[in-house]
Amino acid sequence: MGKKAVILANVGTPDSPKKSDVSRYLLEFLGDKRVIDYPWLLRKILVNLIIVPFRVSKSSKLYERLWDDKGSPLLYHSESLRAKLSDKLGENFDVFNTMRYGSPSLEKLLKSAQLSNYEELIFVPMFPQYASSTSGTVVELIYEEMRKKNVIQNIKVIGQFYAHPGFIDCFAENISKFDLKSYDFIMFTYHSLPISHIDSVHPNIEYKSCNCIDEFPNHGTYCYKATCYETTRKLILKLNIDKSKTITSFQSRLTKNWVTPFSDEVIIDYAKKGMKRGLIIAPSFTTDCLETIIELENDYGQLFRENGGEVLDMVPSLNDNDSFAKFLSELVKS
Repeated sequence: MGKKAVILANVGTPDSPKKSDVSRYLLEFLGDKRVIDYPWLLRKILVNLIIVPFRVSKSSKLYERLWDDKGSPLLYHSESLRAKLSDKLGENFDVFNTMRYGSPSLEKLLKSAQLSNYEELIFVPMFPQYASSTSGTVVELIYEEMRKKNVIQNIKVIGQFYAHPGFIDCFAENISKFDLKSYDFIMFTYHSLPISHIDSVHPNIEYKSCNCIDEFPNHGTYCYKATCYETTRKLILKLNIDKSKTITSFQSRLTKNWVTPFSDEVIIDYAKKGMKRGLIIAPSFTTDCLETIIELENDYGQLFRENGGEVLDMVPSLNDNDSFAKFLSELVKS
């Protein structure tokens, strides 16, 4: 029986906080047609001549705040998880840690001969909820590169796992380490997306008229907003959280035409209403990164305190937790 390769794929990180490295990363990331879905020429002009030149200094400073003595948390947590997953899977599997943008590059691995001798290739996009700009771009790249090869092995792509009992158990384990009754509110926050991305999944049902906030709809399987709300419902049920103290919101938006409610606006509103203690949970991120550590924990914490709040705690992502490695090993073997 031949060996199998397991390829973990996350979004990515610059090689360093230096402007040159951040610029290179942003050009690759924002140049993806699934991230900014404009016509090629317009996207090229917008990204290369406007967005990156104007954002690179600010982004570089943010990455300087993120970097620690071990480097990028996204990278070293991912590598540690790879090692743990490799141990759990055993000698019949080789596990690779890759990034869609930056290094270690998924594209370079796919183009190389390194994967040619495996009996089966098992790809795991590290995104619990499907979105075209995350899982979609990973899957597209996989098939684009594999179709160029003379020999195409068995390929398995692990789909989204937003409501998988194993994933819910892993996040619930992290959340349960906090005294949930001590908080005035509990925020489940997810990375926002352009509303147009949501509407394209179910063009006959408008974003505003979708009932996914209250229940999982029939058309919700690949609707990012619907799967986010379903993850929230599963975690509330698992931990028996008082639903009246919770809210599902969306952060990191670029314009007002992204999925709402916006997490930063909710934070300010709650602080001004006199709420003093809040807890943030970010179940769209399996690994801590710029968005969780800098944006949510640091910047939103400061925003909360500036508007009258006192404590805004952050539940860590799954990172290299043993339970998460165990869940992934079972997912791969299933």
